Amino acid sequence: MEQRATFGAGCSWGVEAAFRQVEGVTATCVFYSGGPTENPSYEDVCSHTTGHAEVVEVTYDPEQVSYDDLLQVFWRKHDPTQLNRQGWDVGDQYRSAIFFHDDEQREAAERSKAREQASLTAPIVTQVEPAQPFYEAEDYHQQYLEKRGRSSCTAQLVRAS
Repeated sequence: MEQRATFGAGCSWGVEAAFRQVEGVTATCVFYSGGPTENPSYEDVCSHTTGHAEVVEVTYDPEQVSYDDLLQVFWRKHDPTQLNRQGWDVGDQYRSAIFFHDDEQREAAERSKAREQASLTAPIVTQVEPAQPFYEAEDYHQQYLEKRGRSSCTAQLVRAS
């Protein structure tokens, strides 16, 4: 039975592309989540008034890939020590967040965050919070990089150690 995982790790384009390459991931979708505004547009989210982050929902087969494996992709895809930014993308919509769908995911996310923090000197700012209503991003945001023949939207990030 397929399961869902949801992550915010900066610009959703590169995050979605990274998860799409993982064996066992059956689907991805870009959403806006984490704020109170209903049905926001991309422009609304960029206005910094909605409270939403750009997130990627990952549908996966747990027989092929574990949630812990997906968490490793999440940690490696961005710098979790940057508050409300990733590289040159700045704003609360780029915050680092794990939206858990059940207690098992919450516990795994918290354990993973603690392990990751042990290897860093800068504090991790990643929020671990319950999944909230998700609003699907506009079609042009879905598989954005694949549609344009690109594999990444940012230069490799250098994390604080």
